[in-house]
This record gives sequence, C-alpha cells and structure tokens, in this order.
Amino acid sequence: MLAIPYCATIFYTTRVQEELCRYLVDSTKGNMARAYIVNSGSEAMEAAVKLARQYFLELQPAQNKRTRFISRRQSYHGITLGALAVGGHVYRRAKFEPMLMKNVSQVSPCNSFRGKHPGETDEQYVSRLAKELDDEFQAVGPETVCAFVAEPVVGALTKTEQALGCVPSVPGYFKAVQAICQKYGALLIFDEVMCGMGRTGTLHAWEQEGVAPDIQTIGKALGGGYQPVAGVLASQRVIEVLEQALEVQQIIKEEDLLANVKAMGSLLSKGLRERVGNHANVGDIRGRGLFWGIEFVADKEQLSPFPVEDHVAMAICELGLDGKYGIGVYPGTGSFDGIRGDHIIISPAFNVRKDEIEWIVETVGRLIDDFFAEKGLDGGQS
Repeated sequence: MLAIPYCATIFYTTRVQEELCRYLVDSTKGNMARAYIVNSGSEAMEAAVKLARQYFLELQPAQNKRTRFISRRQSYHGITLGALAVGGHVYRRAKFEPMLMKNVSQVSPCNSFRGKHPGETDEQYVSRLAKELDDEFQAVGPETVCAFVAEPVVGALTKTEQALGCVPSVPGYFKAVQAICQKYGALLIFDEVMCGMGRTGTLHAWEQEGVAPDIQTIGKALGGGYQPVAGVLASQRVIEVLEQALEVQQIIKEEDLLANVKAMGSLLSKGLRERVGNHANVGDIRGRGLFWGIEFVADKEQLSPFPVEDHVAMAICELGLDGKYGIGVYPGTGSFDGIRGDHIIISPAFNVRKDEIEWIVETVGRLIDDFFAEKGLDGGQS
C-alpha cells in the first residue's frame, strides 16, 4: 500500500499523528481530552493563547471582555510575538517591546531561594503570592482575564538570556493558583515545553503538583531532538465548550524510562549536593527528576549575584566543552532580578546509567572548582 508520512492537517489526518494524540491524551489519566500537534514550543503557546480566547467566545453567553493574560516575571514562553508578550523575559522582549501585546501583566514567580522572606514558612509564602495574584486579578478586572500562564518547573535560556533555572514551586502554590483562577472563572495554562514529557520524573510535571491545567503546552522531550514537534493539550472543560514524536514516547513507556528518571534523579540530586553543595560560590541546588539547576553567588552569606559583565554561567558552559571536561551544561541568567543571577542546568538523557551519573557529578564538581579557582573568585568549600 502506498502511503505518505505527512499531509496538511487542515484537510487530512495521518495514522501516526492520531496515535500520538491518543497516547498524549491517555497519558493524562482523564485530565486532558484532546491534543493538537504543532511545530515548536512558541507555536504551541500561540495556539494556547488563541484557544483560551476562543473558549470564552464560545461560551453562552460569550464573555467578550476576556482578553487579558497574567504570567510571572522572569518567565519565558516562546519567541514569536504573542508568546513573547505573555512571558516576562526582559532581554528578549527589549527590542520588540513596542510591538508586543499590552494586555499582559506579571506577578512574582514562586522562587523560594530568592523570594521567601527571612523566617517565612512555605505556607506563608504561598499565601503571600496567592494574595498578589488575587490582587492582580482585581487590579485589571477579573472579568477581563482569559488565563494565568506558568511553568510548573521554570526552565532557562542560553547566553545573556534570563529566566530562573530549574525552579520548582513550593508545596501548595499551584493549588492556591488554581483556586484563584476558578474563583474568577479564568483558565490555567501550564507551559511544559521545557519541563514536561518526563523531564522531571513524571510524564507531565503537573502530576507532582496535584493540579491539572485547562490547557497545556509540550515540546522538546516530546520528540527527543529527532524532529521539531510540540503540542497543545486541552481539558474536557475547554473541549466541551469548543465542541470538538510518537516513537519517542513509546520508548519511554516500553522501557519504563520514567522509573529511571526518578531513580537516577535521586542519585544526581544527592551527588550534586554532596559534591558542590558546600562550595562557597554555589548558592542553591534545586530541581526534580533529571532536571537540576545550580545557582552561583558571589557571596554565600548574602546570596549576592555576580555582576552581569562576568558572564559566569556562559563561561562555565564554555569551559565545560573543553576536552578536559567534555560536558555540556545549559547556562542561564536572571534568577536574581531578571538580569543578574547565574545558573546552569544539568539535564541528562532519560536512559542515563548510574556510572554516567557519577561521572556527571564528578565532572561538574571539577568544572565548578576549576572555574572559580582560575578566575580568582573561588572561596573553596565552605
């Protein structure tokens, strides 16, 4: 039988796309009802924003005033104009600010390392952030908000670009966020392009929060680098109103790689904390599964960041590529105030072995030790 691998989905469908969509929906255990495949994470976010708007237009009666979105500072949701507008990415927004949508506002991210007040408990921190979000709904008019947009575990970018770097929320944060969205009838959109599809130890990062979104974007690990592919998942709530990479995911399921992510993730966490946790320039080690970030500080007691012009994260990344180390780490900045705050991400393959984790830990340790010693910034092990 003759067949083609792809055809335009506006008129036709393909077996592999249907199988992938069915697999993705089934993987949410009833929380999401439909999947839509696109080409990139940015395109997925554009589709999610449009889908949220259309949801309110299709309600009876329509809620035409809902045109606004609330996101978080130091966030990144894509490089296309709509996705860029939704994010709070200072560096990437700068040149295009006059062209971006003005119907987006931002609240504080949930970053316990940088955001909690001295002596503040997790519960108090969640309460404070929830009040800030509630106040923002009130400030812009709750009847005008389409959705709140956030990453369950915040990713990062490269070079001079700013984001938080593997920052998970504190317990209870997203449940509080969901309650506020439900209070005002807004949708909850989770951007899992970077942290989803198994990277944090569960196929969907929101599974560890006990909170399912109304709309979800996925990418990166969806295709495992073999093909540019991303997707949008929509809940039954959204689909009812609207009335209507596969092989990589099969391998993850068939080889039980999520169990390996959890097991090796525990080893990676323990190893990193033991190897570099006491280093004078390591301020924080955080993450989940095989998605870990290390934030660097100039002063461990004050938790002060390095000057932007030192380019610490990028320099560590470049040094890591030297044959002496032979390791690739993912650099980012902005985890302190949107501009300052250097960090690296360590995110091994889902099928990484114990001996490889041990090599990664030791190599990252040598890399950090040598970098700060060579730069004369080293305070050694504290």
